[in-house]
Amino acid sequence: MTLVLDSTTEFDRDYKKLQRPLQLLTKERLNIFIEDPFARTLKTHKLSGNYQDVWAFSVDHRYRVLFWFSSKGVAELLRVDDHSVYRKMKA
Repeated sequence: MTLVLDSTTEFDRDYKKLQRPLQLLTKERLNIFIEDPFARTLKTHKLSGNYQDVWAFSVDHRYRVLFWFSSKGVAELLRVDDHSVYRKMKA
């Protein structure tokens, strides 16, 4: 079963701000994520503290996609940015 993606306005805004090569890489990673959210190449991990319901996966060594599972088979994309994305999230 493949995962269904939904995205927030913040995610869409973040994505549009990325440079084109990073947009393409993010899109590639999202395709992997749809097929297997826990693929080793994504380094998917659950956050803690104020963000204990939020997960993240790596786009590259610097950029992350933050998401949560809003329902069975559906992931809501919250943000995409470098490590400062954690400070941008509302607790």
